[in-house]
Amino acid sequence: DASGAPVGGAHGQPLLSRPLETGGRWYRWVGDDLELRLRVQPRGRRDEFVEDQGEHYRVRVQAPPVEGKANGALRRFLAASFGVPLSQVELLGGSQSRAKRLLIRAPRRLPLPMPRP
Repeated sequence: DASGAPVGGAHGQPLLSRPLETGGRWYRWVGDDLELRLRVQPRGRRDEFVEDQGEHYRVRVQAPPVEGKANGALRRFLAASFGVPLSQVELLGGSQSRAKRLLIRAPRRLPLPMPRP
């Protein structure tokens, strides 16, 4: 393959995951749901969205990265920010990492610019 991407998926498709769409590579609309890729900084001064870093959006949470406290704080912060119950914020990956993937089911408000496709 001239692109240099690893090949080997179905029908010779690259093994790389599909890039996130709609302007920011750190989010993707999946129907009415929103998938986010975040880089989380625990022990911040406050819970806040910090900056777009291309592949991730950097977020700070006050909680320490101990016994799932930062993950819980992140889910609560996102639920409040997107206007959804905590049960609609699902951690898809990265429970032990600063790089996390989350799903917000049917967000009622958007705290950051995230246009739909």
